[in-house]
Amino acid sequence: MTSMSSSARPLLNRRLAEFGTTIFAEMSALAVRTGAINLGQGFPDTDGPEEVREAAVRALRDGHGNQYPPGPGVPELRAAVVGHQQRRYGLSFDPDTEVLVTAGATEAIAASLLALLEPGDEVIALEPYYDSYAACIAMAGGTRVPVTLRPHTTDEGAAFRLDLDELRDAVTDRTRLLLLNTPHNPTGTVLNRAELAAIAELAVERDLLVVTDEVYEHLVFDTAEHIPLATFPGMRERTVTIGSAGKTFSFTGWKVGWVTAAPALVTAVRSAKQYLTYVASGPFQYAVAEALRLPDSYFDDFRADMRAKRELLAGGLEQAGFKVFRPAGTYFITTDIRPLGESDGFAFCRSLPERCGVVAVPNAVFYDHREQGAPFVRFAFCKRTEVLEEATARLVSGRPPRTPATGVRRGRE
Repeated sequence: MTSMSSSARPLLNRRLAEFGTTIFAEMSALAVRTGAINLGQGFPDTDGPEEVREAAVRALRDGHGNQYPPGPGVPELRAAVVGHQQRRYGLSFDPDTEVLVTAGATEAIAASLLALLEPGDEVIALEPYYDSYAACIAMAGGTRVPVTLRPHTTDEGAAFRLDLDELRDAVTDRTRLLLLNTPHNPTGTVLNRAELAAIAELAVERDLLVVTDEVYEHLVFDTAEHIPLATFPGMRERTVTIGSAGKTFSFTGWKVGWVTAAPALVTAVRSAKQYLTYVASGPFQYAVAEALRLPDSYFDDFRADMRAKRELLAGGLEQAGFKVFRPAGTYFITTDIRPLGESDGFAFCRSLPERCGVVAVPNAVFYDHREQGAPFVRFAFCKRTEVLEEATARLVSGRPPRTPATGVRRGRE
């Protein structure tokens, strides 16, 4: 009996064959090679609150979390998550049976989909969507069904909106789950109360599970309001809500996320999660517990700072000739490059570092319907003010500086 040669059978599982190196790795490597300012990946270039960092140091020194933490997460963090959900949204959870700590929101999404899907189940997701959604659906054997957020221009400005009729029409007898992200990356859309009520009504009517990625819950601007879907009638028992410390406290490297849901759903997600990382981020869990108890002034100041940075970058992009979709949430700005005489976001982003010394990400990577996202490009504004000022100066002038800009950090996430 002869063994099958490596050339006779693909090494990569066919479910993952469409997924290679992520666009974030490609563009970050391009930033390093060219010395460009990286506004592609969504990571801050400053650290979070000093008192939270000190809490992590204290946990390390006191021996808290240096060994395996409890599978569901340390009790202090689970209690803090419960307190946060109650205080901000009036949602009550049992810290022992309805909270699960994960290695960031990405693992929470993966574990939820692996736990709740059977092969062939359909998952509706709002397109464009974060790239891990498609990969996690594929790993779970599900079939993704995109419902596209489309650009609209009104008296209040340009924004991407959900067509509720299109969402309803996408549900079939094979639909098992809705995967929602609000505030939405990359478009910056925040689903409003009427839209969420209609989604809740549809989920109850068609007996659907819902996984909601709410990692940008504290980054909403102007008149936008973040409302958890679990607060709507009939949704508490069918919704898996995902949160994270990375985006709210600027500690993306700590990888601390969490799931809140009814006991049966948390048990199912934990069954999958325990075979992924098992546990993670022990000392950081204690620090995040303290972060979630910070006063409202922290969250207000954080949001105000990001709003000012949004305005700085959006103004510069408009001056450079982009059509700008000012986000109602997140820390990303989507732009349309067609006013610049461009239509291919991939080509535009790959040439931008050499042309202007700035890195962005083509939105088409977040679409199944690539043509829908072709002319759109995403920039991140979660950077220091001086970095954003330098980036906008380069974009407006149309060329990079002759010498590296002082104070501009380079490197990859």
